[in-house]
Amino acid sequence: MTALINASTSSGVVVTSDTSGSLAFQSNGTSIATISSTGLTMNSGNIVVASTAAPAFLAYVTTGTPSANTWTKVSCGTKVFDTASAYDATTNYRFQPTVAGYYQLNGSIGGNSSATRVTSAFYKNGSGYIYGSDSASTSSVGQVMISAIIYLNGSTDYVELWGILGTSQPWSQYAGTTIFSMFNGCLIRSA
Repeated sequence: MTALINASTSSGVVVTSDTSGSLAFQSNGTSIATISSTGLTMNSGNIVVASTAAPAFLAYVTTGTPSANTWTKVSCGTKVFDTASAYDATTNYRFQPTVAGYYQLNGSIGGNSSATRVTSAFYKNGSGYIYGSDSASTSSVGQVMISAIIYLNGSTDYVELWGILGTSQPWSQYAGTTIFSMFNGCLIRSA
């Protein structure tokens, strides 16, 4: 036998105990889940692992030409998804979630044609915070990527993707079904 916790529609919460070491959860007599020494078993229903409010986004570049060798905010103005409306794709091009925690952030930038320099950085609250590798060279380079886990306080903290191209040309842009210059992120652990 297993100890039971049943949410009955006629008797309220009914608890039946035993010494089996297992615990079953029921809804009106129907077993939903059991916890035992081997783990959690779901008999029906769903397990929600992360909050539906956990921010995640992906946006990409469709326009923009930075000046050569000048730090420029990458204006990822087209959203693929934004689960918590935390990415501003129209004005500031920044990610400002309302859930405090640690975020995995990723960026990719490059020029429409090969540049002699491509560098990326994450700016936090308006200042350079984490810099990617600088691909400055005398030969042509394509895309560079940047990836980091960054703590954001859930109220005032925000992150932007910035970059440098060695020649004045458009950022590499969306082409058909391929995304080139982009910014994405998601909550990996709450504070």
